[in-house]
Amino acid sequence: MTMEYSHLTSEHKDVLREIGNIGAGNAATSMSALINRKIEMEVPTVNIVAFDEVMELVGGPETPVTAILITIKGDVSGKVFFILPIEEAEEIACRITGNTEFRLSNDDSVETMAISALQEVGNILTGSYISALSDFTNLAMQPSIPYLSSDMAGAVLTAGLIDLSRYSDYAIIIETTINDQSKTSGIHGHFLFLPDPESFPKIFTALGMEHNE
Repeated sequence: MTMEYSHLTSEHKDVLREIGNIGAGNAATSMSALINRKIEMEVPTVNIVAFDEVMELVGGPETPVTAILITIKGDVSGKVFFILPIEEAEEIACRITGNTEFRLSNDDSVETMAISALQEVGNILTGSYISALSDFTNLAMQPSIPYLSSDMAGAVLTAGLIDLSRYSDYAIIIETTINDQSKTSGIHGHFLFLPDPESFPKIFTALGMEHNE
């Protein structure tokens, strides 16, 4: 049994937003400890968009980005992407490692410690969200080791979208802004949760909600 993303009601979105809000609060606390600065995360927005719109939300298919991909298995399965502009990913890595020379765009300077730092950021953000979802639903979800990729947005998103496109024309976009209180502009990233189609009814059934086929 599957469920079309386009059939989500405002109540479904509210539930996903609330779960995301709880996860974001946990992630902000962990991120603050990781980079030793106060971090706040805004209340997530939940949108249902067609695949061709996903690329535009992150700046277009040719925009250089850094993406952290985590695969989820268990009662609920799917993929989670955390996408940042390359410059902002580099800044986070520099803060965590103390290496101000680190650049993802320069292969010669890629260091294991910096890559691990960015993967840990992915672990914190996705782990907090998935833990909140698992606690709300009592469904088992096991995240994989994070995979880090820096490339054009179209290239890094293709794998997740191709798998999902066999079943649906839409994707859920859960977007959260990370605000570093030492900066006025903040660090802005896109958080994409792409559950497999058969997982969606399980989530809402576990929450006691009706869903339309």
